[in-house]
Amino acid sequence: MRVDDWRQAMSNPSSDPAPEAAAPEQIEADRIGVRRSSPPPEAGLYVVATPIGNLRDITLRALDILAAVDRVYAEDTRVARKLMEAYSLRPRLYAYHEHNAEAARDDILKTLAAGQSVALISDAGTPLISDPGFKLARAVIAAGHRIFPIPGASALLAGLVTAGLPTDRFLFAGFLPPKESARRTALTPLASVEASLVFYETGPRLAESLADMASVLGDRPAAIARELTKLFEETRRATLSQLAAHYAQAGPPKGEIVVIIGPPLQTEVSDAALDAFLREALTRGGVKDAASEAAEQLGVPRKRAYARALELKA
Repeated sequence: MRVDDWRQAMSNPSSDPAPEAAAPEQIEADRIGVRRSSPPPEAGLYVVATPIGNLRDITLRALDILAAVDRVYAEDTRVARKLMEAYSLRPRLYAYHEHNAEAARDDILKTLAAGQSVALISDAGTPLISDPGFKLARAVIAAGHRIFPIPGASALLAGLVTAGLPTDRFLFAGFLPPKESARRTALTPLASVEASLVFYETGPRLAESLADMASVLGDRPAAIARELTKLFEETRRATLSQLAAHYAQAGPPKGEIVVIIGPPLQTEVSDAALDAFLREALTRGGVKDAASEAAEQLGVPRKRAYARALELKA
């Protein structure tokens, strides 16, 4: 549906059934905006997700908010203006980025204190994710104002769901440091995290980062998702070492990049290693406790640990 068609449908009373003809469940649905445009925004900060590539990934509610708030603060007003022009929006645009954040925060707080509404957007995706916007949210909360999330596109989640790796537990670690020593230091505490890991990375640093990840985390299954929702969208899946070799040979890829890494690989614990662990654990407790501790810390089956602990205790 084109924006003009959408606007006409939203403003045409004849497209809505008369209130008395609507079923109770439909009336309830209308209250949360299924068939009607959003109500005028209350005073507060609206954190609005914008497309990460495909402009049609904007939500109807986001369009309502951007059209109605008193001010819109954007990471780059030039990028924001292209989005606004695509949907015939004419908001009052202001810049909010790391170089003017302190002064802009003061202006936003004054605007909110005057009972007005403000929207915050980033160049792409959901604001506050790997950007300095959290400081604004913290200041708004401290001043007693409301924050309204307007959800939508997120490169983090888009990359995660296309990777084919476990999603029941994941840790987002943002951008790693650009230099090798600092990057390896940042990766070290993540090696034991029992979850998929998600990073953002740039093309020129990708091959070196993948090599460091393989060295520090182990050669786990991983995926590189780039240009998500765009014309040349690509997800490449392999082990970390294979991906590092590929990009070292092919050269830096273009576009925004999400790196998704599977959880730690489960390695077989030898009988000797299990016996050594259980002997030490049995000095502190009984067979059941020692077996439970071995199962939890070594990842061995509890039945195996219990049977071996019984033999050692005997």
